[in-house]
Amino acid sequence: MAETVDVVLQGGCLCGHVRYEVRPDSLEGYYCHCRMCQLAFGNTRAAFLNVPRAAVRWVTPPQQYASSKFALRGFCANCGTPLSFEYLGSKRIDLSVGSLDEPQRVHPVSHFAVETRIAEWHAEDGLPGERLDEHQKLVDRWKQAYGDDVEPGIAATRKD
Repeated sequence: MAETVDVVLQGGCLCGHVRYEVRPDSLEGYYCHCRMCQLAFGNTRAAFLNVPRAAVRWVTPPQQYASSKFALRGFCANCGTPLSFEYLGSKRIDLSVGSLDEPQRVHPVSHFAVETRIAEWHAEDGLPGERLDEHQKLVDRWKQAYGDDVEPGIAATRKD
């Protein structure tokens, strides 16, 4: 169970153009190993803090990229820093832990999309992991957007 917190965190991009503040309901983050996050971050995984959308105040909003028919990724158009990930219509949003001014305040509690985790770059940390196809709500989003026979992931988004 996530701990309840009463803090305000601030964050932004490398060049300082995009800034935000957030009142998270938890300081528990997670690693996403899906291939789309790997490409969006140019890394082996992405570290996220999931928060209520209403808890985020963008001082300067990011640009957004529709990485699929049902999700947007926020980034700085000047320096390219990945800042956020959100499902259309969701009441929650993921903020990139690395964009926080104090990323050390967030601690990881799990791994997501472990089926595409790059084994050579994974250091066992004892945290639980979940496969994307075990997350039924997400699988349903993929099916609704791309059809019942979809294989969730980057290949589906590049067919359009």
